[in-house]
This record gives sequence, structure tokens and C-alpha cells, in this order.
Amino acid sequence: MTPFFTKPETNAEREAFYHRLKTQSAAPLWEQLADLVLAQPKPGCVPALWRYEEMRPYLMESGKLISADEAERRVLMLENPGLKGLPQITQSLYAGLQLVLPGEVTATHRHVAAALRFVIEGTGAYTSVNGTKITMHPGDFILTPSWTYHDHGNLTNEPVIWLDGLDIPTVNTFDASFAEHYPGGTQQVTGQADDFSYAQMRPKLRSQPLDPRHGHRIHYGSGAATLPTIDAWLRLLPAGFQTASYRSTDAAIFCVAEGKGESRIGDQVLKWSSHDIFVIPSWTQAEHHAATEAVLFNYSDRPTQQALNLWRESI
Repeated sequence: MTPFFTKPETNAEREAFYHRLKTQSAAPLWEQLADLVLAQPKPGCVPALWRYEEMRPYLMESGKLISADEAERRVLMLENPGLKGLPQITQSLYAGLQLVLPGEVTATHRHVAAALRFVIEGTGAYTSVNGTKITMHPGDFILTPSWTYHDHGNLTNEPVIWLDGLDIPTVNTFDASFAEHYPGGTQQVTGQADDFSYAQMRPKLRSQPLDPRHGHRIHYGSGAATLPTIDAWLRLLPAGFQTASYRSTDAAIFCVAEGKGESRIGDQVLKWSSHDIFVIPSWTQAEHHAATEAVLFNYSDRPTQQALNLWRESI
């Protein structure tokens, strides 16, 4: 990519000047302008895929190494290989796989970071959000909005695993993180809900028009963003369907609910199957091909970008 600005030549006199500037906690803009103001996005995160069949043994091993009480939340974070070990899957979003074993109940807490959960494995466990209990089944989608008390419990005889998505990097960019434990340990349950159960959402997909870029797609929400900082969708790709190439500035995290296929992301081809997780970086051309009928869940930071008038797409 040709830089929008070019870096000036340097010499001994300039280098000495730059060195003296450092003693004043200052630096010359012209030395860094080409990396600060870009002609188009140059994402730090890269296309990547986490195979569930490879990650699950590590999750189960973690269940033997540390209890839910000791860990607070037993989660394996998904770190994008392009972000140099940072605990985030894109520049602005976090992803992790959480395990709650039979008989475990996590402590109730709340934090400024907003969260979503997409259930991968296990039936009958629950999440409680501000006293409302939501029973978990594979494919269910659960929201934990900013500053809502929440906890998780598994009173079944099988493990439950889900994908966590949070806006932690966004919150920390603004140095605005706060968190509290619930007084007394665990909140009281006062109601039940199942707003985004997979049993309800899956049949609705075929009633949506077949978009050449996105397949049959449903947005999680009622006209507004799913969360103020995160949007989420569920899409169905018919067997053999090939999407048109598409790119946008919001990097997207995908989890395969059903099926097999592959995605061409930039110059890479990632082959995926049920429960695998993959990421498309910002402003990177991507297209999907479904080998079988496939259902994909995905989320991104689109609402944040739109609120700041930053979001763009290329059709």
C-alpha cells in the first residue's frame, strides 16, 4: 500500500534534534505521520481461525486446573496472532471461550464492559442478568448490557461452553473501566426470559431475503444496535451458496453454529466446520462458500464506528 504521506529524509543534525525532543516528552510529527494518517485502513489483526475440536480439550483441561471460584470466570481468551499477544481478537473487541462445569455457580458481578454470549455446547445451564434467568441451549444468544449484574450456573450433569464477546478494548481505550461484585455474593432470580433462543431464531432465517453478500440474515435487535458498542447477526448460507465479495471497516468475529464451508479472507482461505471461530479484519475483502447448509453467528463494533461517523463498506 502506497503511504498517503512520505517520511522525510533524515540526517545527523535532525537525529540529534529528535533525541533532544525526547527529553521533553515530545516528538516530530513528520517522522510518524505516514503511520498515523493512512489512505485506507491497515489493520493490525489478521485473518485467523480457532478450531473447536482443538480448543475444547484445552478448555476441559482448564476445568481440572482451576475452579470457577478461583478463576472468577474460567475463560480461554482468543488472541489474534497479529496483535502481539494482546488479550483481544480485534483492535476493539475481545473474544473468549468460557467453561462452566456441572454443579458450578459463578459469583455475581457487573462491569462497564458490555458482553454477549453465544452458546456452543450444553443444555440447561443458565445466565442471570439483573435477576432475570435465561436458560442456555446450543445456538442461544444472551446479552449482558453494560453495568448489569450477571452470573452463570450449571446445575446439569454436562459441561456448558459458550463464546464470550465483550467491548473491553474499547472501554479501556477510553480508560473508563469500572467493576463491582454483587453485595452478598449471588443475586436473587426474579424472572425468566429467552429472547434470542436458537429455537426461535433459526426458523426465521429462511423468511429473510437471500442477500448476495450475506445470505439469509437476521440482526439481533429491534431496529437499534444490539448493544451500543456491538452489533450481532445470524445468517444462513444454503448448501453450495457462494457469497459475493464484501468488505467493511468493522472487523467481524464469526462462530459457526452449523455446517461446513470455507471463507476467503484477503489472500487466505480458512476452512471451517461447526463451532469453529474465525475473524475477518477491518477493510479486508471476504467471501464465504457453504459446502453444506451453514448457519453463522457474527458480531462486530459497527455501532461504535457509526456513532463516530467512521464506518464504511465497499459493495
